[in-house]
Amino acid sequence: MRRMNLPFTRTKNGITLEVKVEPRSSRKCIAGVMDGRIIKVKLTAPPVEGSANEQLIEVLAEEFGVKKAQVAVIRGHAAKLKIVEIRGLELE
Repeated sequence: MRRMNLPFTRTKNGITLEVKVEPRSSRKCIAGVMDGRIIKVKLTAPPVEGSANEQLIEVLAEEFGVKKAQVAVIRGHAAKLKIVEIRGLELE
């Protein structure tokens, strides 16, 4: 399921992640961890009309093996730095 050790915070609903997105990249992927707490995600989608957020949700759902409906941007919809919640996921 998880290929790398990603920083997260447990919540009553699942986990939250601090994510920095890089829209309009040449490929979509999780590029690594910055400062030990922020996950950098490269996206091919432009930051227009929510398309980057939609692609971010797809990338994280695929990485964690959950449905897209379980992943939501809860803060930073129009910013590069976002807080994302993944509901129903319990990690060690």
